[in-house]
Amino acid sequence: MVLEPRTALAFPPQGEKPAMDQVGLTFGPELLLVRTGQPVEFRNNDDTLHNVNVKHEETREQAFNVAIPTGGAYEYTFKRDGFYRVGCDIHPAMAASIFSAATPFTTLADTDGGFTFTEVPSGPWRVIVYAAGRRLQRDVDVKSGATEVTIE
Repeated sequence: MVLEPRTALAFPPQGEKPAMDQVGLTFGPELLLVRTGQPVEFRNNDDTLHNVNVKHEETREQAFNVAIPTGGAYEYTFKRDGFYRVGCDIHPAMAASIFSAATPFTTLADTDGGFTFTEVPSGPWRVIVYAAGRRLQRDVDVKSGATEVTIE
């Protein structure tokens, strides 16, 4: 879920640097939410050499492809919003995804499909939901207090 402003807004920098780690021949987390234009750390806490091969899902543009030795890390800043595929060329079964957005308002749905954004400034926003390979969106005007939206 993404909440994008319909009018230009400036957001403060992220508080914590998001990280994707490699442990037990897996990437974790399986889906990482990051901010476009903000640094992300890729770590290797496994006992073997891995690489991180990242491509923009829509354009297939290569973001980066680097080897990360055991105990090593690599920092990258995504320049474009969207989904990215993450893989390890050395271990093809390793896979994950990254979603990069300029807005700080991104979240995953709970098991019932519900989601919440907190501390959203009042004003015109667009809620975007990615589900089952589809992109659904709805415009909403956020007012002080709680604003509820249903997207089907």
